[in-house]
Amino acid sequence: MTARVLMVVGTTSSAGKSLLVTALCRIYARRGVRVAPFKAQNLSNNAAVCADGSEIGRAQAVQAAAAGVEPTATMNPLLLKPEAGSRAQIVLLGRPFKTESSRSYLGRREALWETVTASLDRLRQAYELVVIEGAGSPVELNLKSRDIVNMAVARYARAPVLLVGDIDRGGVFAQLLGTLWLLEPEERELVKGLVVNKFRGDMSLFTDGVQILEERGGRARARRRALHP
Repeated sequence: MTARVLMVVGTTSSAGKSLLVTALCRIYARRGVRVAPFKAQNLSNNAAVCADGSEIGRAQAVQAAAAGVEPTATMNPLLLKPEAGSRAQIVLLGRPFKTESSRSYLGRREALWETVTASLDRLRQAYELVVIEGAGSPVELNLKSRDIVNMAVARYARAPVLLVGDIDRGGVFAQLLGTLWLLEPEERELVKGLVVNKFRGDMSLFTDGVQILEERGGRARARRRALHP
């Protein structure tokens, strides 16, 4: 059986993707769903060590714990550990591969993409649901042609997508609507919900905001049903 998928992408780094994926993994696990996290590529020196000695991003290890499963390298097949001079150590499927410049790394797109899709396919054969996390923004237009972590993954898996914006930073309408409008039409169709994250205070003050996002973003309330596996 091939697992269903749900993807969380953010308008910016630190929009709250990792925590939302962690929460979703926990919620579905408590409902009795065999769920696993997945992030194609992580940029962090903060790694976690799996039982077999392989390394993955710490966020994916926490998400696996929330899901009640053992973390494995397939949950984060590419981990980049930044070094000086725009270089990074590439950890491929949990093992050190090589250190090279950002430009050289981006030139490996095809080979790395095969690793990403194969890892996701393996997880989908082992679980009922895979919750996928994106990285940064899905509309970094100068890098989008080499994307292997955001909407390229969503398109490959035909995953319904939640787009997360951080209202605490301000400009959440520009974050969410601007990101939505910069996506390709077929990518935009995959976005099933907009998440306003880190809201504090009186929720009634954002009632108009919800309506604006639904109307201008074209995301009707009825479409939320698509998020249930």
